[in-house]
Amino acid sequence: MSAWFVNVVLLSMHLVSASDSDPLQDYCIPSPELSSLFPSSCKNSSFVTVDDFVYSGIKSPADPTKTGFSSIPVSSSAFPGLNTLGMSFVRADFEPGGVNVPHYHPRGTEVAFVLEGMIYSGFVDSRNRVFAKVLEKGEVMVFPRGLLHFQMNVGDTTATILGTFNSQNPGSVKIPSAMFGSDIKEEVLEKGFGLSGKELAKLRKKFLPTS
Repeated sequence: MSAWFVNVVLLSMHLVSASDSDPLQDYCIPSPELSSLFPSSCKNSSFVTVDDFVYSGIKSPADPTKTGFSSIPVSSSAFPGLNTLGMSFVRADFEPGGVNVPHYHPRGTEVAFVLEGMIYSGFVDSRNRVFAKVLEKGEVMVFPRGLLHFQMNVGDTTATILGTFNSQNPGSVKIPSAMFGSDIKEEVLEKGFGLSGKELAKLRKKFLPTS
């Protein structure tokens, strides 16, 4: 009985701590010539240069969306030097009043560092407890993997955040578009959110992707 219990505990610890696979070499810069046939193939190390480990694509912000928010996600597809290292990052910019809508990352924990501005930032745990406060320049907040979180610029100037993830592909599910921009049956949404058909139609019109 005790041996069985120990095995269960050890297995649980392994599952909890499991993240991206550990690399089997110092680095693996994807090989452009072989990637279509062998996605995990690496460039010959003799042809790897320092430029493979440098990325310049976040010097300037992206164009803002309707919510006054813009982001530049950076994964190994854009920055080959990240490949197999189990991490990725994002630059996020907020106009005054701009909002990064409630969302979550199913495969990664995020650490957000405020580069400029004042950001009201927080997350909601599985007991619906909200952990939120205004972060200022130089402060950092962590969003545990899979938990709903949000950010809003509460300052008078543009704000910028650098977010890092402990996953090469953390994923991102934005709640408004997932709920009202998908093919979930209308009756489910009407009953689940207490919406009338007219109210739901208005939300769907706003969040459904345009062709």
